[in-house]
Amino acid sequence: LIGAPNLYAKEATEQTRASKLDSYIKFTQILNLIETQYVDEVNTSSLIDKALKGLMSNLDAHSVYMDAKSFSDLDIQTKGEFGGLGIVVGMRNGALTVIAPIDDTPAHKAGVKASDIILKIDKQATIGMTIDEAVKLMRGKPKTPIQLTLIRKGEAKPVIVKIIRDIIKIESVKTKTINDDILYVHISSFDAKVTKEVKKALVAHPQAKGL
Repeated sequence: LIGAPNLYAKEATEQTRASKLDSYIKFTQILNLIETQYVDEVNTSSLIDKALKGLMSNLDAHSVYMDAKSFSDLDIQTKGEFGGLGIVVGMRNGALTVIAPIDDTPAHKAGVKASDIILKIDKQATIGMTIDEAVKLMRGKPKTPIQLTLIRKGEAKPVIVKIIRDIIKIESVKTKTINDDILYVHISSFDAKVTKEVKKALVAHPQAKGL
């Protein structure tokens, strides 16, 4: 029995490998069936991308698969300046939901609120729409109009908000002092300017006894 633990570990490893292989084969077989038997012609690359997005979205709320276009959009946003409305959106219970409007942006000024559910973007319903698709619709040339139909807690009817797009310059770090000796630092988004702006705030308030 001295060698039993090693034997069990080896068997477990082989079972895991076999299980993984079965899973890979299953995925390949289903993909092949869709390609050969589905009523319409399908794009294999698109199918794989959608499968990966579904895989990542089922891990947790912060994991996501990005294609080149999605990564480019994220890169633009993290630089702290882009065209659009000025809202952070996400999926909650399958509904496109406003996580938060960004301060001093068109959406914020128009009265969009956190937890608003976006029912329509202009005349297009958001049911079944991905976040990427929604963001693409909401972004656009500055000074162009857009209409959001929102479901808001406490409101009996959908709320219609008309917004004029603008260049969104995110002021990611805001500061104020409390009782003259406590520095309050508010970080609204983690973009490329956060570190620099926080350091600047600390240097500008050397008298602060607390943060």
